[in-house]
Amino acid sequence: MQVNGLEIGPGAHLPNADLSGADLSNANLSGADLMHANLRKTNLTHANLTNANLSNANLAKAKLSKAQLTGANLSKAHLHQANLTNAHMSGANLTGADITGANMTGADLSGATMPDGKVHKKTHA
Repeated sequence: MQVNGLEIGPGAHLPNADLSGADLSNANLSGADLMHANLRKTNLTHANLTNANLSNANLAKAKLSKAQLTGANLSKAHLHQANLTNAHMSGANLTGADITGANMTGADLSGATMPDGKVHKKTHA
């Protein structure tokens, strides 16, 4: 799959990529490097981002409902007003992330490291 001339798939190397507003619903980006990527308003519904590196990525207003983010690195990511309803985020690293206004209803945060550095013990938000 290609978006904006970039190859989208498992293990993709996409640091600093501009994928803002793209429809990546159901995309398999497991293990992808999306460090510093612009994913603002991107549709990532049902996307597989298992073990992806999303550190410092801009995910403001992104749609991540039911996305697979298990083990993902979201440290210092901008998740302002992102939709993370029912997202699978167990073991994810959210250290220093901006989750202001993010909707995390029903998200699985078991073992996730929250923005304040504390490990979330509950299964759902």
